[in-house]
Amino acid sequence: MAFRIGLVLVAALSVWSIFTGVIDLTPAQAVTDPGGIALIGISRAPRTLAVLITGAMLAVAGAVMQVILRNRFVEPMTIGTGQGAALGILFASFLIPGAPLVVRMVFATVTALAATFLFLLIVRRLPPTQPLLVPLIGLVYGGLLEAGMTFIAYQYDMLQYIYTWTSGEFSGVLLGRYELLWIAVPVGAALYLIADQLAIIGLGRSMAVSLGLNYGQVMALALLAVAVVVSLTVVTVGMIPFVGLLVPNIVSRRYGDNLRQTLPLVALTGAGLVLASDIFARLVRYPFEVPVGTIFGVMGAVVFLFLLYSRPRHAR
Repeated sequence: MAFRIGLVLVAALSVWSIFTGVIDLTPAQAVTDPGGIALIGISRAPRTLAVLITGAMLAVAGAVMQVILRNRFVEPMTIGTGQGAALGILFASFLIPGAPLVVRMVFATVTALAATFLFLLIVRRLPPTQPLLVPLIGLVYGGLLEAGMTFIAYQYDMLQYIYTWTSGEFSGVLLGRYELLWIAVPVGAALYLIADQLAIIGLGRSMAVSLGLNYGQVMALALLAVAVVVSLTVVTVGMIPFVGLLVPNIVSRRYGDNLRQTLPLVALTGAGLVLASDIFARLVRYPFEVPVGTIFGVMGAVVFLFLLYSRPRHAR
């Protein structure tokens, strides 16, 4: 029932998104006026689809990282994965100027994977009785990567250039400039297929191995999938923080931790919340726009503090 209601709400938000923008568009123009049809095909529909894919996949990536790390307070943008992806795009930009988006995505995936792997090595020695140390180390680690990226960009006079990857916003999404995001959809589907194995990994390495799971292989697949999703997002629209933290926590508090059952709802909730934030970002200073990463960052920070100081309720 909740999934069906969510689908209806997301569909309503999608229609609202289609008709929101600087250029006025009426339902009649959307089906009869050639200019209106072109506006939807070139700008409004690609933007709405990009928002939905980004929100859904970032939420799924966050849920997977929380299971892998067995910590509710982590997500790819707060443990260095997003910053690693942005660093890879920066490397691609000055090593291969004019590189196509695919090449930048490959660089971003490699550096995001390396940054995530290094973070896992760092937190391996942290005491399990101090779960808040993991997100704290993640914030410091991500800050160091971002500082390094800013330093390199300063040396090569690219400070304004990196703003595109560090502030997530969808104003530049047009037909022909967002299609790489569709690669994230089968990647998310693959994560759903191995949801049971990921849940076993969440029990710990020794337990997973004793249950006959190929721990290293499943872990490598999950990390690669998360790195690909984050890289695609950063290359196309930039970093949007807290989606992977906020959405899985909201869903798990209501529906529990069964990843197989909750992953579709996590994806739908992520898509809906990011789409609502994008619409709000377009309306709050109309006709100008606020980056959706700023809107979601403020909202996510408030909810993050709420999660820190509130007790979880038992799922039904």
